[in-house]
Amino acid sequence: MVSDITDKLLPKIEEWQNRSLSAVYPVVFIDAVHFSVRDDGVIRKLAAYVVLGINEDGKKEVLTITIGENESSKYWLSVLNSLKNRGIKDIRMLCSDGLTGSKEAITAAFPSTKQQRRIVHMVRNTLKYVANKDLKAFAKDLKTIYTAPDEESASKHLKTVTEKWEGQYPNAMNRWHDNWDAVSPIFKFSKDVRTAFYTTNAIESLNSSYCRLNRQRSVFPSSQAL
Repeated sequence: MVSDITDKLLPKIEEWQNRSLSAVYPVVFIDAVHFSVRDDGVIRKLAAYVVLGINEDGKKEVLTITIGENESSKYWLSVLNSLKNRGIKDIRMLCSDGLTGSKEAITAAFPSTKQQRRIVHMVRNTLKYVANKDLKAFAKDLKTIYTAPDEESASKHLKTVTEKWEGQYPNAMNRWHDNWDAVSPIFKFSKDVRTAFYTTNAIESLNSSYCRLNRQRSVFPSSQAL
């Protein structure tokens, strides 16, 4: 019975993966969810790479879910080129966590696309360097950066926060300085629009639902099953 159901589903999955897409997406999020898969008796991790778009009607749309292994610019370029082949001509803003190779691939596939680092991920990666006793104060200071009215003010806050905390946590703010070119695009938008980039509720809630649906299955029997 399971085989019969699977045989009927696979063509529908393939049809969905190859369906035509809109020409323009104002915002696209990319992320990965990792699962365990059995391969020749060995259990290894594979990732479901999820691409979520917000279309011109403001509706969320899962553009693709691709099962893959190691991330690289070559891998991400193949994913983005497949989206182009399905009709996408322009992505205005692409949000990611700085996934390996994604920056180079986005530049190659969509040269005019603005790349935005997901702020919530930046905050998490910063706070992991901070002791519990300072978390609340540090998080409050970080908020002054990404809620600033413009990039100039944000840069000043970045400098202030760095100088305030670098004595206790010398490496905490490195990511903000190294990736400022991928953080600063949000300041071109109004505060209402920026909220979509502060949080990643859209794609994180989607990925959480995939994890919940598969909680009972600790290991998939094959990559096709995943």
